[in-house]
Amino acid sequence: MSSSGLVGSEPVGQGAVEGWGVLERATELARSGEAFVLATVVWREGPTSGQRGSRAIYTAAGEMYGWIGGACAEPVFVREAIATLEAGTPRLLALGASDRFGDLPQGTTAVPMSCQSEGALQIYLEPVVAAPHLVIVGSSPMATTLSVLAAQLDWRVELIDRAEFSEGLLTPQSMVVVATQGHGDEDVLTAAFKADPAYVGLVSSARRGRSVRALLADQGVEETQLGALRAPAGLDLGSTSHKEVAVSILAELVQLRAQGVFAATASAQASAMPAAVDPVCGMTVQIDPATPSLEIGDEVFYFCCAGCRTTFARERGVA
Repeated sequence: MSSSGLVGSEPVGQGAVEGWGVLERATELARSGEAFVLATVVWREGPTSGQRGSRAIYTAAGEMYGWIGGACAEPVFVREAIATLEAGTPRLLALGASDRFGDLPQGTTAVPMSCQSEGALQIYLEPVVAAPHLVIVGSSPMATTLSVLAAQLDWRVELIDRAEFSEGLLTPQSMVVVATQGHGDEDVLTAAFKADPAYVGLVSSARRGRSVRALLADQGVEETQLGALRAPAGLDLGSTSHKEVAVSILAELVQLRAQGVFAATASAQASAMPAAVDPVCGMTVQIDPATPSLEIGDEVFYFCCAGCRTTFARERGVA
């Protein structure tokens, strides 16, 4: 496989047409605030089921949508997509038998495969980290200032009144700042906790914060959620004006985001997936109920596809 394969003359296959649906799904995910990886097959050499222009998505929640190849390519894609999400930088993969790689473009990650199809693919993985989603509940001058400042960072900002708020507006990646100034604080916080957002802050004094926590505890809010509540929200800057309070809250959110607090929440499920090495082709495969496997004695072997499982069973003389 040479770098010239990236601009070969092979016509784009049906996978490219199907790939438009993947792009529509990508737009929906970006709007919802969920991080994901968009994969595009930029070169292929048959026989392989992946076509140039085929696309797939892997989300931070561990869901896959689309198609970039068969049973051998899929587990590699999942593994590398998780790494791409964690690194936050794009990468180009070359999948196939090692003797077919040739002169690869600089920076390409080569993944040798010895599956039965003997095809080869180059797949571009692009991480898409959605803009932070900030919901500010309240109508005070501080709330307005915070919304203006956050919008300057290109964040997705919603400034809404208490009566308009519901947990349906939130995702697990959302950040919520409750600035209702003592008017229904507990009701808004209780609704916000139902969505389990990445951040919940209350604009209040420290004394008011303790009182709200006690009331929420009496109402049955979980201790872990109460412990995560920022009350008062924002960095402690001492005695401040309402504009400076807005700055302190935004500074806290930027600080937590830079520390990876929100990103860790988004990718925890994907990173926790167990893996094993296929004893036939040497590929690392993700283990789930659909992964081909074979139990021999007290040991369980996992495979990238049914073909490798059949080959291994034949070599071991088992059914």
